[in-house]
Amino acid sequence: MDISKGLPAIQSHRDLHIWITENQKMVPVPEGAYGNFFEEHCYVVLHVPQSPTATQGASSDLHYWVGKEAGAEAQGAAATFVQRLQEERGALTVLHREAQAHESDCFRSYFRPGIIYRKGGLPSDLKHVETNMFNIQRLLHIRGRKHVSATEVELSWNSFNKGDIFLLDLGKMMIQWNGPKTSISEKARGLALTYSLRDRERGGRAQIGVVDDEVKAPDLMQIMESVLGRRVGSLHAATPNKDISQLQKANIRLYHVYEKGKDLVVLELATPPLTQDLLQEEDFYILDQGGFKIYVWQGRMSSLQERKAAFSRAAGFIQAKGYPTYTNVEVVNDGAESAAFKQLFQIWSEKRSRNRQLGRVDKPTHVKRDVVKLHSQPELAAQLRMVDDGSGKVEVWCMQDLRRQPVDPKLHGKLCAGNCYLVLYTYQRLGRGQYILYLWQGHQATADEIKALNSNAEELDAMYRGALVQEHVTMGSEPPHFLAIFQGQLVVFQERAGHHGREQSAPTTRLFHVQGSDSYSTKTVEVPARASSLNSNDIFLLVTAGVCYLWFGKGCNGDQREMARVAVTVISKKNEETVLEGQEPPHFWEALGGRAPYPSNKRLPEEVPSIQPRLFECSSQMGCLVLAEVVFFSQEDLGPYDVMLLDTWQEIFLWLGGATGAWKEAVAWGQEYLKAHPAGRSLATPIVLVKQGHEPPTFTGWFFTWDPYKWTPDLSHKEVVEGSPGTALPISEIRAEVNSFRLSRWPGNGRAGAMSLQALKGSQDSSGNELMRGPKLGGTSSFLSSTSTSINGALPREQLMHQAAEDLPEGVDPARREFYLSDSDFQDIFGKSKEEFYSMATWRQRQEKKQLGFF
Repeated sequence: MDISKGLPAIQSHRDLHIWITENQKMVPVPEGAYGNFFEEHCYVVLHVPQSPTATQGASSDLHYWVGKEAGAEAQGAAATFVQRLQEERGALTVLHREAQAHESDCFRSYFRPGIIYRKGGLPSDLKHVETNMFNIQRLLHIRGRKHVSATEVELSWNSFNKGDIFLLDLGKMMIQWNGPKTSISEKARGLALTYSLRDRERGGRAQIGVVDDEVKAPDLMQIMESVLGRRVGSLHAATPNKDISQLQKANIRLYHVYEKGKDLVVLELATPPLTQDLLQEEDFYILDQGGFKIYVWQGRMSSLQERKAAFSRAAGFIQAKGYPTYTNVEVVNDGAESAAFKQLFQIWSEKRSRNRQLGRVDKPTHVKRDVVKLHSQPELAAQLRMVDDGSGKVEVWCMQDLRRQPVDPKLHGKLCAGNCYLVLYTYQRLGRGQYILYLWQGHQATADEIKALNSNAEELDAMYRGALVQEHVTMGSEPPHFLAIFQGQLVVFQERAGHHGREQSAPTTRLFHVQGSDSYSTKTVEVPARASSLNSNDIFLLVTAGVCYLWFGKGCNGDQREMARVAVTVISKKNEETVLEGQEPPHFWEALGGRAPYPSNKRLPEEVPSIQPRLFECSSQMGCLVLAEVVFFSQEDLGPYDVMLLDTWQEIFLWLGGATGAWKEAVAWGQEYLKAHPAGRSLATPIVLVKQGHEPPTFTGWFFTWDPYKWTPDLSHKEVVEGSPGTALPISEIRAEVNSFRLSRWPGNGRAGAMSLQALKGSQDSSGNELMRGPKLGGTSSFLSSTSTSINGALPREQLMHQAAEDLPEGVDPARREFYLSDSDFQDIFGKSKEEFYSMATWRQRQEKKQLGFF
C-alpha cells in the first residue's frame, strides 16, 4: 500500500493537524478547510495541546475518521498512517476511531460552530477554497445541540422536516429555514453556522434570510419555491435524536483480555464502582460504557503485538456484543489516560499511576492556601475554592415555619442539624458588590423545610435581580469558603433550633468533635456522647453539668489545638480543663458511659483526586438528563441559551445563559448527574448555580482565559429574524439567477460537482483565498448583520477610516467598511487577516473597529 514515505513534521505552534486520503496516500488539509469532511474519504486528525492547563492534560489525541462511503483502500491507507504516526508520537497519545455522524464529543469539540459533511469525494484537480464562489445551489440539513453538523441533502422539499433546520445556499443569498418544532437554542446555533459559512465561503458578501414563520416571510418563501418548487403535502416529523442518557452511560463493565493458547479470552472483571488498582501494567483491558463507547486500556508492560491489535480487538468485541459498527472506540495507554476515562473510576491518582512502576507510594500533598493572591489569581481561587479570605459581610436566616427568620449576629455560626439556613455573603470584586448565597441543609431537615429553603432562596435572588451565586451545601460537606466566613467558629448542634436560631433545651452531657487546623477548614460538630466517638488524631470537647473537658488526641498538632480553644468559647462559658489522651480523670469516662474502643491509627491527609475539570451542555430527553461534553473548553463555549455543567470533582457548577429558561431544572440536573455518575460520587457534593455575567473566580479560574466584560449586548436570534433582509436583493434578480443556474445537482459518478464541493485547498498553495475557518474560532452566540455589496476590488484606507456614513463611497456598507480594505492594508491596520478578524466574537470586532476608526 502506497502511503507517504516520511511522516510530516508537526508544527509546534499549531494545536490541530488534519490529513485526508487521496489515491491511497495521506495529504495534509490546509487550516482553511478544517471542519469539512467528504464522505468518500478517511481523515486523520491529530490534536497536540499547546496550553499547560489544557483540560485533557499533556496527552495528544489521534483520531481515525471514516466517511460513510469510504472504500477499503482509503480505510487501509488511513489505518496504516495512524499506526505509523502513533509509533512516532509515543505512548502519550490517545487513539480514537470515529465514524461519520457518530463522532465523539472530543472530536466535535475541535470544530466550531460545526462540522460540514460533503457529498461524494474530493476531485483531484480541486485544490482550493474559492472565497468568491457565488455560482452555487445546495441544501444543508443542520442539526445538533452543542455540537452542530450540516449535511448536504437532496435539493427538494422531501428533505425537510418539522424538527430540524435547513439552509438553502444560493450563493448571493443564504436562507435558513427553521422547522416549527426547533428550539430557540437550535435556531441560534444554526444561525451561527450559517454566518460562519457566509464569512468563510463568501467573504461576508452574501445576504442571509431567516424563515421562522413561512406566513411572515413571503419574499423568502417565494425565492425558496423558485428553487424547490411548490411544496405538496405536509412536512414529516423529524427523526428522533438517539442521544445517550447519563443512566445509560453509567452502565459500565470492565473486561480483562488475554490469550490462552491460541484462544483470545475476554473475561468480565468488575462493575461499578471501579478502582484504579484493577488495572495491571502487564495486561490489556476493555471497558464497555453501555455500548455507547468502548475504551481499550493498555498497560505499560503489555506487548507490542497487543498494542497493534487494539482496534481489531475492540472491533471484535463490538461485533460479539451486537453493537453498531459506528460505536466509538478510544484506546488509552497506561499513564496517558483521558479525563473521560479517569472519571469512570471511583478515584484516580496520577501519583499511583507514575509510582506503580517504581514500587513506591507518595504521601498526599495539599495546596498551600495563599489567600492574599486570590483577587489577582482566579486559578488559585478555583483550586482553593475561595473567592476571598472570608472577611466580607455575612447575613444568616434560619428556616422557621417554612419562612426565613433572621439570626442574631451573635449567633452566627451556630447551626442545628434539624434545620436549614440561608447564608448570604457579600464581597467586593472589580469595583462592585458580589454575592454568594449558601443554602445549608441539615441532616435531619424535613422535605418541606428543604423545599422552603429553595423557594426562599428564589425570593432573595429576585430581590437582588438575579445576581446571587447560589451554592447548595449539605451538612458535613461544607466548602472551605463557607467555613472561612465563620472564622473557625462554626458549630453544628444535633437538636433543632428554636425561634430566631436559638437551639432548644440541650442534654446535660454533650460531646463535640473539633475538625480542622485553620479558619479555612475548622468546624465543630456535635457527636454522640460515648467513648467510641473519640479518635486519637483529633480534638474533642466534652461538656458536662459541672466541668468542660478539652481532650487532645495523641495525633493532633499545635494548629489544631489553637483552633480548638477558639471553638470552646463558642460552645461553653464554663472553665475548661485540658485532658491529654491517656491521662483522663475517672469522671471523664463516667460522663461518656464508660471506656470503649475508638480509632487510634494515625490518619494520613486526605488525597485530593487528580481529576481534570469537564464541561457539559445539559438538556433533557424523555425526562432523562443528556449531556454533550465540550473538550478543551473556553469562555466562548458558553452561550446565552445554554445550561452548562462544569464538574471540578469537588464541586458541580451549573452555568445558566442569560436567555435560558431552564434555571429551575438546573439543580435537579446536577443532582441527577451525581446519582448516575459511574464513579459513585457523593450526593453531598456542593452544587453551585451561576448566572451569566455573575461568575465568581472559583468558576472563572477553571478557564484558561476569562474576559469579565465579554457579556455585552449582541443581536439575539429574534432580532436577526426581524431584521432579515428579505428583499435587500430584488427577488426578480435572484429568480433570474436561479433560472439560469445550470449545475448538475447529483453527478452520476457520485463524485462532488466542482461548484458545490470546492472546499479544500492544496497544501502547497497558500494564497489569500483560503476561507474555511479553523477549529474553535468565533463565538457561537455572536451574530453578524447581513451585508451585500456591489463594490469590486479594494478601496484606499483614507476613504474608509474616520469617515461619516454619508461620506463613504457609494455601495459601501457603513457597518462593514473595513471589509473594503485591501488584504495588505487590512493586515497592516488590524494586525491580522480578514479571516482571523471575522472569526472573532462580534463584540471584539466592534471594539477594534471603534479604536481604529472603522465604526
